Amino acid sequence: MLKISINDAPPLDVSQEKGQWIVDGTAFSGDLLSLRPNHFHVLHNHRSYNVEVIEHDPQQKKSTLRINGALLQVSAQDRFDLLLESLGMSQATEVRINEVKAPMPGLIQSVAVQAGDSVKKGDILLVLVAMKMENAIKATGDGTVKTVKITPGSSVEKNQVLIEFE
Repeated sequence: MLKISINDAPPLDVSQEKGQWIVDGTAFSGDLLSLRPNHFHVLHNHRSYNVEVIEHDPQQKKSTLRINGALLQVSAQDRFDLLLESLGMSQATEVRINEVKAPMPGLIQSVAVQAGDSVKKGDILLVLVAMKMENAIKATGDGTVKTVKITPGSSVEKNQVLIEFE
């Protein structure tokens, strides 16, 4: 079973029984056709819908869809997410970062954050040049920068702490 949330609407219960999709207790009687990657056509209750998957993050179970021109934010919770939530452990799967270390020796080309900045997973923190290649070092989770221990132009060694988080 899944709980699917669309924008800020109450979640829908979605399950599959004997090859049939059930949405909030009602069998889905539509037709789905894949047109090309990330583009679909859906017929449901005599209405036609063009669906485009704009963005999809399987790890976070979140997607952005464009349906007939309207953007929708969709998130899902599977049975494991629901179990963790019922046990009061819904935050157990969040990644918390304490520090960012140099993955290899190199030269710091630029630093994109400073102490006090809030960062989200995937934000670029700094650029490290190693073996004539620029490597964008990104945040692996959400956090607030406590200290930046390097400056542009400084040399770093592998596993040297570059940025600490609160």
